[in-house]
Amino acid sequence: MVRLNKTQAWILASRPKTLPAAAAPVLVATLIALKDGVFQFWPALAALVGALLIQIGTNFVNDYFDFKKGTDTEERVGPVRVTQSGLLSPKEVIMGTWIVFGLAVLVGIYILIIGGWPIFVIGLLSILFGYAYTGGPYPLSYNGSADIFVFIFFGFVAVGGTYYIQAGTISPQIYWASIPIGLLATAILVVNNFRDIEQDRVAGKKTLAVRFGKKRTQLYYFLLLGLTYVVPVIMWLSGLVTYWILLVLLSLPLCFSLVKDILHKKGTALNETLAGTGKLELLYGILFSIGYLLG
Repeated sequence: MVRLNKTQAWILASRPKTLPAAAAPVLVATLIALKDGVFQFWPALAALVGALLIQIGTNFVNDYFDFKKGTDTEERVGPVRVTQSGLLSPKEVIMGTWIVFGLAVLVGIYILIIGGWPIFVIGLLSILFGYAYTGGPYPLSYNGSADIFVFIFFGFVAVGGTYYIQAGTISPQIYWASIPIGLLATAILVVNNFRDIEQDRVAGKKTLAVRFGKKRTQLYYFLLLGLTYVVPVIMWLSGLVTYWILLVLLSLPLCFSLVKDILHKKGTALNETLAGTGKLELLYGILFSIGYLLG
């Protein structure tokens, strides 16, 4: 294995390919706020920084506890994990986790000042979810319940919260916009769990992929992607937005490529599918936002 310096190891631990899941909800909510005339730069920036910090902290927690629980072994087919590979010590990773979550709390204090206690509590719950994803007495990623929490926190909480701290309210369009963004964030998790299905089964990690099996997990992934394109059509037909929202259909070629991947690839080849699903979420979010702006 190629040796990395400490800076490179920390960047690897942050898992950059997963960060679109944190950035896309903030982008969508902020551009909708811009169209609605309620955009505020500093609250939007705080939401972005906070979301990225929580995502990175969650990735650190996952790296640490998957090593401690024996899930990450030399046989893993996913990207290199810094704790398991010895690039960083467990003590360093858990210390880095608390530093990153601590920075997220500092951002949350600013959000408290401008958004009030409800939005601050939501931020604290997001940090708690980040820790409970792999840590604590009932780790969500080990019992198959992580998917619903990813959908809620990367959809309704992230999109709705970002809009709320700028506008002080929530619009019907924001509720609808939260759904496809949450679905695509969940799809990223599904690819990760589909890739690791055999290893997780041996380790006793009961993700939905392990519970469903390969065929049903593939169908689950197709359903998540399909519903993301149904939502904007419903919004258009119901009069909430104009036909410009259908710009999201321009992302279908990437979607079809990912469907082909999940049908035919396995093992390490799915690492690119995971990254591609993150790119799809970001592209979809950009097209959705542009469609809303043009409308």
